[in-house]
Parts: sequence; C-alpha cells; structure tokens
Amino acid sequence: MTDPIADMLTRLRNAVAVKKSEVVLPFSKVKFSIAKLLEAEHYIKKAEKIEVTARPFIRVELKYENGRPALNHLKRISKPGQKIYVNKENVPRVLNGFGLAIVSTSKGIMSSQQARQDKVGGELMCEIW
Repeated sequence: MTDPIADMLTRLRNAVAVKKSEVVLPFSKVKFSIAKLLEAEHYIKKAEKIEVTARPFIRVELKYENGRPALNHLKRISKPGQKIYVNKENVPRVLNGFGLAIVSTSKGIMSSQQARQDKVGGELMCEIW
C-alpha cells in the first residue's frame, strides 16, 4: 500500500456511506494520532488500539446524530507523489472554522486551529467536515 492515510480515510468514508457503527483499521502511530484527533474534535465517538492477533489494530466507533453522520467530507490533500506544505501564515481555515484540516508539524499531528495558535506550519495532510 503506497498511502495508508488515504486508505484510512477511504475506509471511514465507505463505512459512513453504509452507516456502519465501527471500522477496524491496521495500526500505525500516524493513523492512531489522526483518529485520536478526530475523537477530540467530536467527529467520531471513540478510537482505541486493540490487539486481536499478534498485530495491533485501531477500532473507530463512528458518530451519528439523528441518523446523519458527523463525518460528511474526508479529502486527502498531501499525497505521496505531491506533498503540500504550509507555513504558519498560510494554515487554512476549512469551512470558515466549521471544518478541520489536519497538519503534521514538528510538534506532532494537530488540527489547523491548534497549528495557528502554536504558530507552526507543516504538511497539510487532509481536510474534514
């Protein structure tokens, strides 16, 4: 697999499309930190590391409000063939602050709002609303 983050976003998008309650993903530290960020921003109910076999996995419980998913749009911005970097002045606002951009910075993976507060830039990974 060349892009595990795009695979994670696609699995989440597909699970929301068929109204699944949870998704199980292969574990990586980057995907787990993205899932924890989505949990902190209330886009998903819960993200936890589980070990079913010798390999660890991430279980993501999806969030629905009145039958509508909290995740409506998941878009990968920076891809393996074209990395997109932003400096601290150009960290984007998604949907005028109602959406979320995930930025990989030198201080770790954080939301665009947190990156603006900490005045850091980095790789623009994806946007979510």
